[in-house]
Amino acid sequence: MAAAAAALLFVAVNLACLCASENLVSGGRSFSIDYKNNCFLKDGKPFQYISGSIHYSRVPQQYWKDRLVKMYMAGLNAIQVYVPWNFHEPVQGVHNFTGDRDLEHFLDLANRTGLLVILRPGPYICAEWEMGGLPAWLLQKPNIILRSADTDYLQAVSYWLDVLLPKMKPWLYINGGNIISVQVENEYGSYYACDYRYMRHLRTLFRFFLGEDALLFTTDGNTDKEMMCGTLDGLYATVDFGTDTNITEAFGRQRRFEPRGPLVNSEFYTGWLDHWGDEHAVVDAQKASRMLKEMLTMGANVNMYMFEGGTNFGYWNGADHDTKFRSVVTSYDYDAPLSEAGDPTEKLLAIRDVIKQFREIPSGPMPPATPKFAYGFVTLRKFANISGVLNTLSPPGPVKSQYPLTFEEMKQYYGYMLYQTTLPRDLSEPTPLISPLNGVHDRAYVSVNGVFQGLLERDTVLVMNITGQQGDTLDILVENMGRVNFGSKINDYKGLLSDLILGQDILTDWKIFSLDIDGAITGGWPHANSQESFAAPQREPSAGPAFYMGTLQPSGLAWDSFISLSEWTKGQIWINGVNLGRYWPARGPQQTLYVPGPLLSTTLPNNITVLELEGAPAHLRVFFMDRPQLTT
Repeated sequence: MAAAAAALLFVAVNLACLCASENLVSGGRSFSIDYKNNCFLKDGKPFQYISGSIHYSRVPQQYWKDRLVKMYMAGLNAIQVYVPWNFHEPVQGVHNFTGDRDLEHFLDLANRTGLLVILRPGPYICAEWEMGGLPAWLLQKPNIILRSADTDYLQAVSYWLDVLLPKMKPWLYINGGNIISVQVENEYGSYYACDYRYMRHLRTLFRFFLGEDALLFTTDGNTDKEMMCGTLDGLYATVDFGTDTNITEAFGRQRRFEPRGPLVNSEFYTGWLDHWGDEHAVVDAQKASRMLKEMLTMGANVNMYMFEGGTNFGYWNGADHDTKFRSVVTSYDYDAPLSEAGDPTEKLLAIRDVIKQFREIPSGPMPPATPKFAYGFVTLRKFANISGVLNTLSPPGPVKSQYPLTFEEMKQYYGYMLYQTTLPRDLSEPTPLISPLNGVHDRAYVSVNGVFQGLLERDTVLVMNITGQQGDTLDILVENMGRVNFGSKINDYKGLLSDLILGQDILTDWKIFSLDIDGAITGGWPHANSQESFAAPQREPSAGPAFYMGTLQPSGLAWDSFISLSEWTKGQIWINGVNLGRYWPARGPQQTLYVPGPLLSTTLPNNITVLELEGAPAHLRVFFMDRPQLTT
């Protein structure tokens, strides 16, 4: 059967090649596979791509062109791009393709720069991105089986692709654009479901929306199981692997699933990601460039993952859960050839020297790093504890429930929620507050009558002691640290997933506040309200969740910078209403957050807002540096 299928595919593709040649004579464009000569054909001629991954969702729109030009000048002839579904449809049925989400503008910039595009629209992308790109609102269906032929999931996927793929069709190379190939799903062989009905459904959708001539492919890890479950007839099978892999064996595995056609490494790992608590990952530049040369010498097509990493702004970082939950850091620098701030590195120069041996690269110098500036120290002042500003952060007020509700049940998918109840009896001695079913997802900051008493943490801290009097207010601020993006545990619900037990008592009668912190800060809070009587600014820090504010005075410059929160513990930071992401220097390895220059004003005070969750330092200072510190 396999031989017959391969033969049919061979005939079909060769007929397509003949058609492509006819189109070329009449001025048409084509991109296809030459199975006889084991290569791609672009406009009827053999073609080898040398590509790099860049995620537009991790780079400010103002810098898209800068990064793309640097990739082009490094010698790349293509880029590889993920489309995060949840980035464009964070609320079901509401789609956003504007500003930093203007995918077609990004494709147009790449096209004008001279770069072809390998599009990876998912619907699942992994990418160390929140829930692997799947929108959290899918979890409102409590029994949904993600990445499967589950009816609810397929319906949502079909509606999404009905929006996305028609936008992409005009950008296909064969239609005059620059997209040469489109991936269906992503590393599906790594997922437990192995549901061929699901993959066949996706193949039907992609063909319906993109046409029969679009080149569709799959990418899977370098094992037989992954290739077996992730591949499907009619989708060209490619592999991914890094510098610790035997190239001959890896491409040998691709050959067992695609006996003819081009060799393709869709993700050649030039670096790696960091989790909080890891050491900063580094991949040797010489080893990466040496392996790249070996693959290109074999005639293979290679995409380097990542070539430009970027930043997990806001709440977009993902997480892993193998033995325990591990959240991905804010920086997605990835030890990539272009740094988080888009700066050329020694690794980029080594890779460019390799590429020169295989294709003519653009003449002229590599564009320089964007200018950086150390704006120095800014001293903040405390504005308010979270419990003191609930009217601002949760205008609708609380939802009352006998038992805790999850983020998903509250239809708040990211950030923070506050659970509030009262102590059922006097606790004159320290009394254990227990999460017996490991139901805190992911960290809970516990206060009694506004006094911070400690925290609970998923998989790590399931018990803490508290004291207080009957009727005292118990506040539990729960932080979503990013949903699992890889493996079998991507149904990653957030909040209090089960009851908490205080001594012998099950806590009930909750008031649950959805906190729209980002909405308030985007609207100018707290700086526009800094004189409000309920929260007179003060210099003294305190333990527990609280807001701090300050301003970076205009300097006439709007250059990139990096903000250090040395001796702060853990939290979130906003500048001029933009959520830069999480900081956690106490756990590391990342010590600074990237501040893109376009966020800063040259003429107006730049508002800094910090939500410190555990404890601010006495000095209350932050420091703007001209270089990153990604290691502890």
